[in-house]
Amino acid sequence: MEKKPHFVRREFLPREVPSISLALLLAAVLLLNAFLYLYLNKFYSSLGRVETEPGLCPFGHFKFGAVKNCSPWLSCEAINREVRKLKCVGEGAVKKVFLSEWKEKKVVLSQLTNSELKEDFLHGLRMLKGLQSKHVVRLLGYCEQQFTILTEYHPLGSLRGLNETLHIPKYKGMNTWHRRLMLAIDYVSVIRYLHSSPLGTLVMCDSNDLDKVLSQYLLTSDFHVVVNDLDALPLVNRSAGRLVKCGHRELRGEFVAPEQRWPYGEDVPFEDDLMPPYDEKTDIWKIPDVSNFFLGHVEGSDIVRLHLFDIHAACKKKDPAERPSAQEVLDTYRRF
Repeated sequence: MEKKPHFVRREFLPREVPSISLALLLAAVLLLNAFLYLYLNKFYSSLGRVETEPGLCPFGHFKFGAVKNCSPWLSCEAINREVRKLKCVGEGAVKKVFLSEWKEKKVVLSQLTNSELKEDFLHGLRMLKGLQSKHVVRLLGYCEQQFTILTEYHPLGSLRGLNETLHIPKYKGMNTWHRRLMLAIDYVSVIRYLHSSPLGTLVMCDSNDLDKVLSQYLLTSDFHVVVNDLDALPLVNRSAGRLVKCGHRELRGEFVAPEQRWPYGEDVPFEDDLMPPYDEKTDIWKIPDVSNFFLGHVEGSDIVRLHLFDIHAACKKKDPAERPSAQEVLDTYRRF
């Protein structure tokens, strides 16, 4: 008997194929997102740890304005011959500051005013020379013999005038929570740079109150923050057991960190020799107060404060060892 061909009827499942395809597509999207997250996380982390500044001149040189080529720092002879004082624009305990002119460009000339503080002045010069970067005001020249420093001029001045600047009609468009947060990020970036600088871990000692902190930084014309005054920047070296003390007088108030205050109570008179030293975590304690100033009271700033609440609470830990590093604070700010 002839066998008839036996046909097997295949059942196609039109509904299952799209389901499998959809699952594969979803898995691919999730995998892509995971890779993207890891890449961006690595990218932003590297921004915080590596200073890639291709436009920075080699040591001993500077670029100014729209000029593309680097020039050597101006010498004593060049400063005396080419720089013309215009007017005094400020004076502190260590130096007097003059708005000046060099080759038809505005510059800043700083001169020592108190010979007893010449070591502070020279320390500031050493810091300025060794820390040149996007975080630090640009050095144009100096003359150690005459205790003179020449730096770039920033017409918007110090951060003390930030709120007034943002109320000028020309800059009102900058008065947003996002722009203010960017300034806070710049500030924390400077602190992070000082704590991991080429010269070691440095502490910003001229910071006993908010006004003093703000006076140490300049607002650039493109709305960034650079540190300007580096006269009081001692070095922490834990491996050598070297900590710091910011001055020789008693510090008071809630703005300074707890470890900077006299620990033995009102009944024991302050003695500098008995005052315990401390480290760079004093700078971390002050970050929330400075950032609060930056954020101001514009629309949206309270939402930013809410998102930063946990990291700011960590900055205010009484035990310095429990506070985050400047890098950790910066990473949190950048994730907002």
